[in-house]
Amino acid sequence: MIKIPKKVSDRLKKEMGQFQKVLLTAKDRDVNESDTVTIVTDMLASIFGFDKYTEITSEQAIRGTFCDLAIKLDGKIKFLIEVKAIGLALKETHLRQAVGYGANNGIPWVVLTNGLDWQIYKIRFEKPISYDSVCSIGFAEISSRSQEDLERVFLLCKEGIEKAAIEGYHDHVQNVNRFVVGAIVQSDPVVTIIRRELKKIGEGVTVTTEEIQAILSAEVLKRDIIQGELAEEAAARVRKAQKKQVRKKAMRTAGGAASHAESESESEE
Repeated sequence: MIKIPKKVSDRLKKEMGQFQKVLLTAKDRDVNESDTVTIVTDMLASIFGFDKYTEITSEQAIRGTFCDLAIKLDGKIKFLIEVKAIGLALKETHLRQAVGYGANNGIPWVVLTNGLDWQIYKIRFEKPISYDSVCSIGFAEISSRSQEDLERVFLLCKEGIEKAAIEGYHDHVQNVNRFVVGAIVQSDPVVTIIRRELKKIGEGVTVTTEEIQAILSAEVLKRDIIQGELAEEAAARVRKAQKKQVRKKAMRTAGGAASHAESESESEE
């Protein structure tokens, strides 16, 4: 749960509802991209708390690219915002465009929006460039009475950026999701526990870890959780974490043994 300062919470509750009406009216009028940028700029100031004249910059300030807006705090661009017309559905091509702007400028956080839908991404500067979907906000559906909705909006607020809320949220999303849970369930330590518990259920039951893993992958877990790029990344993350724990345990054991040996040596003296 993200702790939102009261003055920010009050601002969100006041402004979100007002802009929902503005956005829906704009959609009915099918306003163009330029007018949508104007609305988004007003949202960044009124809802998200940025100074319209010093912290929200236009495309001319973004090193030769054509991204619509950027948020700049303490002289540094914190994230880029690519805006599409409010009546235009956000597509993969728009996302690639926004990610390209961020990658070319070395800015990891990008937002793609048409005013109603806001999609937040973090770029991974790898070869090739990739990105993580952090979260999305649908302004037509969110409620000021929902703590979860307020928390997601807070991620992009000035106060949230200053508290690095989005980084913490991103870490949580990367480590607590169905792919990671699926990988943990299939890992050797958990399979060993399942095997032990199965033996308790029926005396003389013989079951192998391979048999349990086959049941998990074929009958228990959904295919999309254990197959594909995200599943492979989650499995690699789990293996890395478990190996790290094994190394730590080995170091503690070695350290304890060394301390014990040293104590015995001193006693003999």
